Amino acid sequence: METILIVDDEKNYRLVLEALLTPEGYEIVTANNSVDALQMVSEGDIDLVVTDMKMPGMSGMELLESCKKVKPEIPVVMMTAFGTIEMAVEAMKKRAFDYITKPFQNEQLKMTVGKALENYRLVKENRMLSQALSDRFRFDNIIGKSKPMRKVFDLISKVAQTKASVLITGPSGTGKELIAKAIHYNSPRKDRPFISINCGALTETLLESELFGHEKGAFTGAVAMKKGRFELADGGTLFLDEVGDMPPQLQVKLLRVLQEMEFERVGGTRTIKVDVRVLSASNQNIKEDVANETFREDLFYRLNVIQIEVPSLKERLDDVPLLINHFIEKYRTEAGQKIELSPEARKMLYGYAWPGNVRELENVIERAVVLNSDGFITPDDFPEELKGAEADFDVERFIPPGVPLPGALEQIEEKLIRRALVQCGNVQSHAAEMLGITKSLIQHKMKKYNITV
Repeated sequence: METILIVDDEKNYRLVLEALLTPEGYEIVTANNSVDALQMVSEGDIDLVVTDMKMPGMSGMELLESCKKVKPEIPVVMMTAFGTIEMAVEAMKKRAFDYITKPFQNEQLKMTVGKALENYRLVKENRMLSQALSDRFRFDNIIGKSKPMRKVFDLISKVAQTKASVLITGPSGTGKELIAKAIHYNSPRKDRPFISINCGALTETLLESELFGHEKGAFTGAVAMKKGRFELADGGTLFLDEVGDMPPQLQVKLLRVLQEMEFERVGGTRTIKVDVRVLSASNQNIKEDVANETFREDLFYRLNVIQIEVPSLKERLDDVPLLINHFIEKYRTEAGQKIELSPEARKMLYGYAWPGNVRELENVIERAVVLNSDGFITPDDFPEELKGAEADFDVERFIPPGVPLPGALEQIEEKLIRRALVQCGNVQSHAAEMLGITKSLIQHKMKKYNITV
């Protein structure tokens, strides 16, 4: 039940309003002065304030200003027997929801109260949704404890609080959009829109219209004005996925928007100013595109103030067990049944190279859960390409060039030990058994490499 606070120094008006609004299903509380009313707003759960304009002591206008300082989103409806245009304008400038004059029509008051409460419901729902999104996309909720991912988390935490443009690179399926959302929802813009567009999925004409909007009649089929993604993202963040696929002519227009933060809709002449933070992503090597003159160098440097390289899954194999458990839990919950992996199935998942990265791993787990009938996943539940596949051990990427043999062997040894511990839930005896060594030896190696569990 929503609670309405009626504030009026005249008792009769308080009684009339209470009698009028109580049958509508609202809880009514009253105050005969602004000081008491402000305390009720500060300490109670009030959904709407309906206040008289002229009262002894603190006026209704002063109460409006004070309420907005305490709870900026709470709607306030002003009442007065001395209605003038000037007073209405002043009240609205001070963010009153609406303004009615005494004597008022009962239906008019009910309608105004209903609209104010509906608006407040939407505000609260949006705030809750924004908070839920912020919680979901906290960067520490992204699955990964490997060294490469810790570097990514460190960069996210540093760039999130800035306005700098960020270019997120990495192979397809590594979660570049998830990184972009983590940056947005950990930034001061988290309560503003996050708008995304795939620059490689649309023709040049459609992409221009989607980015910048169009006026009615701008082209065949433009039957009404349409706002573009830049306008929709005003005050927030625009994510340009696969920006390397953007046609050259649009690159010129995008560069101008990034420089001036203004543009015209397609077919329009009015200049529209916006405040947008741009994040972009590509699975291409844009530096090579710049060298080949297929991507503008000046635009590249505008987009690439900060670069975050998202590692492929085979570069963060330590995270595979965590990701498997995460996706098992996710699809187990959706399926509403208990799901377990057989040791053979888990071994097969650990040994696969995952060329499709995290996206491929998630698809494999989802497929196995959907097709499985008894809740026990075996290798038979996996696609044929996983069966018999061997891990693709890419020495060139795994070990930096120029590392002497002893150093390279130590890096391999440390990584294998860390991965075995993760896979065995940090149980040292199990990890030693998996690696074919004794428990005392793995403890010696853990001390050598400063590995703690």
